[in-house]
Amino acid sequence: MIDIATQIGAIDRTVLRRRRDDGAEEVAVVATRTYDADAADVWDALTDPERLVRWFLPVRGDLHEGGTFQLEGNAGGQILRCRQASLLRVTFGTETSVVELRLTPTDGRTVHELEHTVPIEMAQSGAGAMWVGPGWDGALMGLGLYLDGDVVEDPVAAASSPEVVAFNEVSVRSWAATVEASGTATAEQLAEAVQVSLAQFAPGAADEASPAG
Repeated sequence: MIDIATQIGAIDRTVLRRRRDDGAEEVAVVATRTYDADAADVWDALTDPERLVRWFLPVRGDLHEGGTFQLEGNAGGQILRCRQASLLRVTFGTETSVVELRLTPTDGRTVHELEHTVPIEMAQSGAGAMWVGPGWDGALMGLGLYLDGDVVEDPVAAASSPEVVAFNEVSVRSWAATVEASGTATAEQLAEAVQVSLAQFAPGAADEASPAG
């Protein structure tokens, strides 16, 4: 059984709306979790196709800096930067959608920070975090369970299980609260995004009056 409260509480969430050096505006979704494993082990679980498929998705491609990747049934992209056991930066789906994974060792543990940035034209507002944040929460949870030795036979099937859907609903509410606190979206934008996010990640979840739940 998944301890939903513990898994949700293990992730720190941030939503930022900012300008890049070139003046263009972007929205950044940041999810951070600390794992009881060294950086080399976390890195290997993230980048070795034979391990990645055991907690996330099958991947194929030319898997090195400058190469490309494709996740089965999901996004693909280009590998922009790859620094062993510390940094992985890739495009994700489109050239302007960028995911960066940063690993920082600390006292035998590893801080894993995932940042997903897209142009404001794509996100529309900070509420755009609702379209990706809960998905990344699920991935961080899956990685944590895997590193703890809790390996499922079919991660894709497990992602649709009732307990994961229940986790996803709480995740949606958590991201909504983060967006609301960030002041990066109007109440109307957030309310609409919450409904879209619930439909995607937690089908059948009851609507609530408050976007943050």
